[in-house]
Amino acid sequence: MSKIGIIMGSTSDMPVMQEAIDILRSFEIEVEVDIVSAHRTPEKLFDYGQNAHTRGIKVVIAGAGGAAHLPGMIASLSPLPVIGVPVKSSNSIDGWDSVLSILQMPGGVPVATVALNGAKNAGILAAQIIGSSNPHVLQKIVDYKKSLRQKVIEGAKSIRK
Repeated sequence: MSKIGIIMGSTSDMPVMQEAIDILRSFEIEVEVDIVSAHRTPEKLFDYGQNAHTRGIKVVIAGAGGAAHLPGMIASLSPLPVIGVPVKSSNSIDGWDSVLSILQMPGGVPVATVALNGAKNAGILAAQIIGSSNPHVLQKIVDYKKSLRQKVIEGAKSIRK
């Protein structure tokens, strides 16, 4: 089974990133979770970026707040798709610094970027990437989308009563 790597700059990012972990586990996708700080553990960042694919990881989800260099630096080092999750942190300027740091990547270093604190969507996007070549995961995504549609239909019925 394919693995998704979920990394974040510090333990304070975990409450946000937990949503990616939870949704991926609900799709029965293995996750590897770690703390990799772009600023405090640059050697670990380089090792992770250069070697994640050798451990069976197929997509990296990288969450970071503040200056948010982690997703872009991983993308610069890794051949894998990287999904960046901007995290509104205690030292953040309403999260915009994180959003722009992840979103505004130079040509040749793509980072797919989700909404501020949007780790759940990052997990879904990672699952969709895996599902493009894995029928089991693809069916989980199809079923999930059907459940979303059903929730809307049931909600609409409940307000018309």
